[in-house]
Amino acid sequence: MQFHLKFLLSLLGLVLLSRLGLSALVPFMDTTEPRYAEIARLMAVSGDWITPWFREGVPFWGKPPLSFWAQALSFRWLGISEFAGRLPSWLANLAIVILVMRTRAAFLPDSGSALFSHETVWAALIYSTMLLGFLSAGTVMTDSFLALGTTLALGSVLIRLQGGNATWGWLLFVGLAIGLLAKGPLTLVLTGLPVAAWVIVHQQWRALRQNFPWIRGTGLMLALTVPWYVLAEIKTPGFLDYFIVGEHFKRFLISDWNGDLYGNAHEFPRGTIWLHLILASFPWGLIGAVACIRRYHRGSRLLHHWQGTHKGITGLVLMSALTPAVFFSLSGNILWTYVLPGLPFLGIILSALIPLNRISDHRRASLAPALMVPLLGIGLGLWSTANPEHLETEKTLVREIRNHPQWELEDLVYTGEIPFSARFYSSARVHSMPRSTLLSRLDSVAQPTPQLVSVERDDEALIKKLESMAEPVTQSKEYIVFPVGRASGETRQAGDPVGCRSWSESSCS
Repeated sequence: MQFHLKFLLSLLGLVLLSRLGLSALVPFMDTTEPRYAEIARLMAVSGDWITPWFREGVPFWGKPPLSFWAQALSFRWLGISEFAGRLPSWLANLAIVILVMRTRAAFLPDSGSALFSHETVWAALIYSTMLLGFLSAGTVMTDSFLALGTTLALGSVLIRLQGGNATWGWLLFVGLAIGLLAKGPLTLVLTGLPVAAWVIVHQQWRALRQNFPWIRGTGLMLALTVPWYVLAEIKTPGFLDYFIVGEHFKRFLISDWNGDLYGNAHEFPRGTIWLHLILASFPWGLIGAVACIRRYHRGSRLLHHWQGTHKGITGLVLMSALTPAVFFSLSGNILWTYVLPGLPFLGIILSALIPLNRISDHRRASLAPALMVPLLGIGLGLWSTANPEHLETEKTLVREIRNHPQWELEDLVYTGEIPFSARFYSSARVHSMPRSTLLSRLDSVAQPTPQLVSVERDDEALIKKLESMAEPVTQSKEYIVFPVGRASGETRQAGDPVGCRSWSESSCS
């Protein structure tokens, strides 16, 4: 029994819409999402469209601005919220889903196959219900836009080689430009390696040369990208050295690289990226591996409803899926999101390796993998909405301070670094103070003290000292807030000092 096309489209639509709904429900949790959301918020507020800012006075050189442009525009049009921050990633993912369908259609035996068919929707459904594919569809991060760029670039190569019109030849360079403005030169590596391997192994130089406008297309790509790189270096000198040398060489070759200005290195043993790929592609990667082994031993055809027009082009699809894992095998400084650009092509391959007509006889069993990740995501989203106190976010804490009749956000001081979620939800109105400075002021009557102090829960000594002075007024999973600067019942008057005249992220003295 074959699945009806309308049923598959409805299921795909529900998956995408459920992810969109979760974007509005789940708060930003430290550290990645609120960090990037705060950078975009600062861009929206300041109107500076050249340099993303990590915080006031500190430029963010870690990533190009495409994702921040999109998120800042969304904040301006829709207001500052989780939904507005995540909507651009969801739209980028929607474009990836369409590209997955179009690329899969190019490999169907019927060259005139429509965009919407059982095989194309099945490929999109597999990609959309992979663990990382589902999560990235509504997450504030740069990787969604990198994946859009690489999927457009490599998808254009495949579609053009499979007989697509000349427009796809130009879209290759548009995809490269998107990637260069989203993540940087890494885009050229992730797209160039699989194409170069295919051309060299199968001697396809002529096909590559004849199907793409290399000179004019490269000019288009440079015209779309180079101006921003030049303006960014002029405005904040040192950007190119940090971004090109540091982020693209030292980060991946030096596991304990300590030059990261905005976070910590993520050191893993070499080759860990393949474990990340298994997790990111869950559950379909494991299902596909089992299906491949079974078919190989049975001697049956691996890919169904699949037709390539050039020698080795199926290998090009597979290399497009695996290149991120292959490339980052040599790096110990990695994140699991690095494999995201390969997942759309893994979904395309798996849709032919796990053909729909072979599993539809067991309808309930075949639906289980497609529903597993979305249902898990919906369940966790509803749970997080009902239990915000268990999340690593300062949203509720900041909201309680904002709504309290006796306090204002400017009164709140964190010991040490401010959590990114506190910066975002307070619109950068909260402050920080070194622990040592706070202790000296608590012991001195001559120095002003903050009005509200937020202390990490594991700082037992400081908490014990503050508990001897006052009862906590609110708390989150990671922090407890104590009133310090005045009696707990005293109301702050307009114009009252907040207890410290020099507020900065690193000191308050």
